[in-house]
Amino acid sequence: MKAIVYIRQGLPIEDPQALHEIELPRPTPGPRDLLVKIRAVSVNPVDTKVRRNAVTETPRILGWDAVGSVVEVGSDVSLFKPGDEVYYAGSIARPGSYAEYGLVDERIAGHKPASLPDAQAAALPLTSITAWELLFDRLGIAEGGGEGHKLLVIGAAGGVGSMLVQLARRLTKLTVIGTASREATQQWVRELGAHEVIDHSRPLKQELDRLGLGTVHYVASLTHTDAHYAQIVEALAPQGKLALIDDPATPIDIMPLKRKSISLHWELMFTRPLFETDDMIRQHQLLDRVAELIDAGTLKTTLGEHYGRIDAQNLRRAHALIESHQARGKIVLEGFE
Repeated sequence: MKAIVYIRQGLPIEDPQALHEIELPRPTPGPRDLLVKIRAVSVNPVDTKVRRNAVTETPRILGWDAVGSVVEVGSDVSLFKPGDEVYYAGSIARPGSYAEYGLVDERIAGHKPASLPDAQAAALPLTSITAWELLFDRLGIAEGGGEGHKLLVIGAAGGVGSMLVQLARRLTKLTVIGTASREATQQWVRELGAHEVIDHSRPLKQELDRLGLGTVHYVASLTHTDAHYAQIVEALAPQGKLALIDDPATPIDIMPLKRKSISLHWELMFTRPLFETDDMIRQHQLLDRVAELIDAGTLKTTLGEHYGRIDAQNLRRAHALIESHQARGKIVLEGFE
């Protein structure tokens, strides 16, 4: 099968060897695995971080978002059958989706939204799981709950932010405040359902006060947490909650959280598959739920850019855009021919 890989970490994305195509054997499914013929993928910041930082001794396939059809199932599979259309984000501990075929544990795959073309569906899995787990599992907000409370989403125009804004607006009673620094991204966040949008290039508390919003009960910090940290602490109400997903360049000092009894929550959507937790099947369940919400028109795809077919050149272009921090929504690629 065709696969796009890297062997040397840390190469600039302009280098043809940063991502290049090779032929690899088609994988064989284990007991709980689906073998999927991949038709569309999307690119996430984690793809670029792994390419830059993770040493590998053999060609490594990046990419975790995928859409395709099941062609073979393992001996213990019960949730899917050959021919099923699926979408998933996979496990960071296994080969990724920049390949014609991929393996995924059935407990972390979902049935593809029937109403969406492949490319639009490929934009959804990783960010949907991350946003869902952050909102409902880490921050502990109940569906239909949150009335009278405010959620501030820092970096609301990115992939995770684009899903989080929608989930919070459609499935809770929270007042949703998104941050974005450019006119185009601010408009995007408003279209996704944010009640208010502020500029994160300005002091956050000052921006909140300008709109008469005061402090907030929850903060989802999705990017540049270290740069915003002092302002986040200032903006949070006493006994508030802070959840983050990024990798701060400098260590976070948690002591400023003590005076307000602020709790800190990390979200990594790979935790369940990495440790094969007892509730690993929750990712299958939430992906199926997201598909239902998409098909009902409650949520919409967060596709931002379609970069053409799945090849090394187009994937390098996608990585370059993500590394520029100018992406809006998700970057998708489709087809190997």
